[in-house]
Amino acid sequence: MSSIFISNFSSSSFILTGFPGLEVDYLWLSISFSSIYGMVFLGNCMVLHVIRTEPSLHQPMFYFLAMLALTDVCMGLSTMPTVLGILWGLIQEISLDLCIAQSYFIHGLSFMESSVLLTMAFDRYIAICNPLRYSSILTNDKILKIGVTILYRSSLLISPIIIRLKFLNYCRPHILSHSFCLHQDLIRMACSDIHFNSIYGLALVISNLLLDAVLILISYIMILHTVLAIASQEERRKSLQTCVSHISAVLVFYIPIIGLTIVHRFGKHLSPVVHVLMGNFYIIFPPLLNPIIYSIKTHRIRKRVQRLFYCKRS
Repeated sequence: MSSIFISNFSSSSFILTGFPGLEVDYLWLSISFSSIYGMVFLGNCMVLHVIRTEPSLHQPMFYFLAMLALTDVCMGLSTMPTVLGILWGLIQEISLDLCIAQSYFIHGLSFMESSVLLTMAFDRYIAICNPLRYSSILTNDKILKIGVTILYRSSLLISPIIIRLKFLNYCRPHILSHSFCLHQDLIRMACSDIHFNSIYGLALVISNLLLDAVLILISYIMILHTVLAIASQEERRKSLQTCVSHISAVLVFYIPIIGLTIVHRFGKHLSPVVHVLMGNFYIIFPPLLNPIIYSIKTHRIRKRVQRLFYCKRS
């Protein structure tokens, strides 16, 4: 029966699994995911609006936060069409070209978020360990160059393995294990030689996500060493307080990645829906929580948001 169903689809398209076993709950899932995506766009657009309209926030730290918010908006847009399309019963398949494009944006934006978090760690390191040179090191010109470098690093490095997906021969059943397209899903269905994609993909993860995580850890070790040398306990508290939001964002980004890796590596016996939900959790969790974290933990953003809502009520 499944083979007949698969044969009804185009050979150049892929079946989106959706949420296996939860089909009867698609209505409630659609309401939940629609609300989550709405909160992602509202929260991150609000952060972007506050930073753009508040002159006191035109500083390196908040420029980097704006980059993070913009990345999170794009991440939400990259998965929303297929996730909600499945839950609303609008789509069941996706063409190869659209699947490759979606894979490119999902993986590229993940690397971009990691790069932005590393840059924000560098910002906190300069602000705490070398405060007198902060404004001279992080000038507007350098911030622009950092932003362009992050964009090129994320978009160009991922391109070789994504482009190669177009030329692979997909002879296995075209059934994706998620409600969106991922590189590892596509190469699993290929009968062509995938050694390049596997080796290059692993090298990308090590040189981007893992290296960024190590550099962030090193930066905070150096920050902690500097803070502990401060005599005043109040100054120590204030210095560490400026790092709380960023540390929270780093944990929100890396914990789902670790969880997804553990599930894929050791959770073969788990229900497919667990893998699907973990994949969605990894994609949507950071964009959802980042604006909440920064709105709560960053005093100037919190005050500006409160004034924004107060003015609307008035």
